[in-house]
Amino acid sequence: MKYGFWLPIFGGWLRNVEDENMPTTFDYAKQVVQSAEKWGYDITLIAELNLNDIKGMAADSLEAWSTAAGLAAVTEKIEIMTAIRPAFHHPAVTAKMAANIDRISNGRFTLNVVSAWWAEEARQYGGQFTEHDERYDRTDEFLQIVKGMWTEEEFSFTGKYYDVQNARLAPKPIQRPNPILYAGGESPRGKKSIVDACDAYVMHGGTVEEIAAKIKDMKHLRHLAGKAPLQSFGMAAYVVCRDTEEEVATEYARIVDMKDSSGYVGYDDFVSKSQLEQQVKLEDYSVSNRGLRPNLIGTPEQIAERIFAYEQVGLDLLLLQFSPQLEEMERFSKQVMPLVEGKRQALKELTD
Repeated sequence: MKYGFWLPIFGGWLRNVEDENMPTTFDYAKQVVQSAEKWGYDITLIAELNLNDIKGMAADSLEAWSTAAGLAAVTEKIEIMTAIRPAFHHPAVTAKMAANIDRISNGRFTLNVVSAWWAEEARQYGGQFTEHDERYDRTDEFLQIVKGMWTEEEFSFTGKYYDVQNARLAPKPIQRPNPILYAGGESPRGKKSIVDACDAYVMHGGTVEEIAAKIKDMKHLRHLAGKAPLQSFGMAAYVVCRDTEEEVATEYARIVDMKDSSGYVGYDDFVSKSQLEQQVKLEDYSVSNRGLRPNLIGTPEQIAERIFAYEQVGLDLLLLQFSPQLEEMERFSKQVMPLVEGKRQALKELTD
């Protein structure tokens, strides 16, 4: 299991808690990522939204790509996965930027391809927001150009959305043939794009049974398409780790205590503009990305047991959220990670 975390560029993850003691500054982001490297985390995911979906549209948020470039220069080992939304970027310029950040990081930059869902943000920032399936049509063209620019000496493409002629990109990314392309999607159209063009599949939080079914389905679709197996299967999850079940219950009640919050401004767009396999209740939306659904909530031993169950069905990457970030990341690394490793070693000894 690889351990990743969402970079707190929105000031936190809780829509019901106004101040999570997670300042929306590059200095705090740098502190989090540099600490994570010491604590054994493998990946950080930097979401890309020009408006703050967690604390409300008027709240501060960091821009993803400039933050990624800054972090690439001040870290040594951690993978920096940054979201890219085709509706807001030109693919040739994106390919150039990504290659440069990959060079800065010495081959640690990867992309999370997101086809976008927030109509109001697109209106304010000039994004090309279209109907669901058409967003994926654009994404398909976008990825053809990005990958072509990364791999070919001179690249040309004419499509419905983009026209690129005799384009050159140098230097190329360090990673060959390309930086890893992660993507998530639950609709048949979204899955087709992932199967055809991406390298790894990331999912919203789900139960062990739900995640097992999704992994099996994507492996089957990839096989039918005649493609090599996907490199990784990841899942978002929010962690509440406490020493006793009483402390766990108190913290859980605090984070799902729904209030009249501006952080819910994107809820209607999220559930209506996306095609989701599981219904998202408002309580689930209290934490982003269905993070409560995996139930990584409990004592260290309980959480380790659940993580090990996910690992057994093929999940190999967790993209975790914590609040407050630094304190809870450190607790997880010291109290939960060793327990999961212990379970893994015990199983290995039984099967050797």
